[in-house]
Amino acid sequence: MRTLRILPRARRTEAARMRILHFCKNPPDSVGGIEQVVDQLARGTAAAGAQIDVLHLSREPAGPPVKLRGYTVHRAHLDLELAATGFSLSAFGRFAALARKADVIHHHFPWPFADLVHLMVAPDKPSVLTYHSDIIRQQKLLRLYRPLRRRFLASVDRVVATSPNYLATSAVLQEVAQKVCVIPIGLDRAAYPEPDAQRVLYWQSRLGARFFLFVGKLRYYKGLHLLMQAAQGRQYPIAIVGAGHIESELKALALQLGVSNVRFLGELPDADKVALLASCCALVFPSHLRSEAFGVSLLEGAMFGKPLISSEIGTGTSFVNIGGQTGLVVPAANVPALRDAMDYMWANPRDAQAMGRRAARRYANLFTAREMVDRYLVLYQELVQGRVANRTGSDPVAVARGI
Repeated sequence: MRTLRILPRARRTEAARMRILHFCKNPPDSVGGIEQVVDQLARGTAAAGAQIDVLHLSREPAGPPVKLRGYTVHRAHLDLELAATGFSLSAFGRFAALARKADVIHHHFPWPFADLVHLMVAPDKPSVLTYHSDIIRQQKLLRLYRPLRRRFLASVDRVVATSPNYLATSAVLQEVAQKVCVIPIGLDRAAYPEPDAQRVLYWQSRLGARFFLFVGKLRYYKGLHLLMQAAQGRQYPIAIVGAGHIESELKALALQLGVSNVRFLGELPDADKVALLASCCALVFPSHLRSEAFGVSLLEGAMFGKPLISSEIGTGTSFVNIGGQTGLVVPAANVPALRDAMDYMWANPRDAQAMGRRAARRYANLFTAREMVDRYLVLYQELVQGRVANRTGSDPVAVARGI
């Protein structure tokens, strides 16, 4: 594994004199972990001086580019969606035009359509791929997709894993380990609103002065059915923020199990989400399958100084949450262990608060957006300098120094 150094502050302007193209499935201001990463990275590198383009698919007409938080967003019309993969004929031309202007192309995996576009357009620009997750569920389709994936991963210049844990446990990443580096996901606290005292009081009036909180999309791998079972026979409130296609199924399960202490709050504005993060007693994140590659919501909990409860699934969740230090880590899909962890947090508020303080320190040391942006700027700069050196036959160290 190749370790990237942190970009010295004095060289941020020099490194940022470049144009970066992100190609991703969904708009960067939509709900989702990958979308949050794209937005945080795009706005951070734009603030450092880089020119950032983000191309994504949309059900809306393509329309002109729009400015968002300092970077430019381009839409290609979504023509078809198959097995959660979006396809677009117009994206080929939009990608090719933007790639010609870019210094570096940045992909976000998994999205098989991006593999196809990149290989067919074959841009003569350095490329980096952030590997957010293995493909877990569509195993039959995966057999058909595997040759395309191998060609795509072979074609990109660098692959970024978001945690050492995921690199160690992903068979796909091990296949290309020689080109993998680790850059953890980071969040910008300043991008979140400050908790409003009136909203905090409002939610405490609905949920109580102490409650557990889950934030995220309601998906099959989030382990929320396990959380419903763990809530049986307990009185402490549990708030679930988010929406998704299994929402009705989860509500039916809660009714069947008689867990009236679980509140489904749906999707909420950031102002309400931060009020809940600020006032909860702990963040519970029961994801039980490795489709949960990192857990941005865990990182949000740490950023707000909350103790964390998560499962050991061999991914970045156990890089964010260190068991016994920043929270509790339980075996995956183990309902009694999950219930015991919640019971402990509820019965030992001083210990829980101490874990929360350590979680906040770990966030500040490892997971800020500034740290993530600096590392990616180093990577972008190294890719550009390496391409220049290859074309001229010069020493890349001399190119880096401007000799």
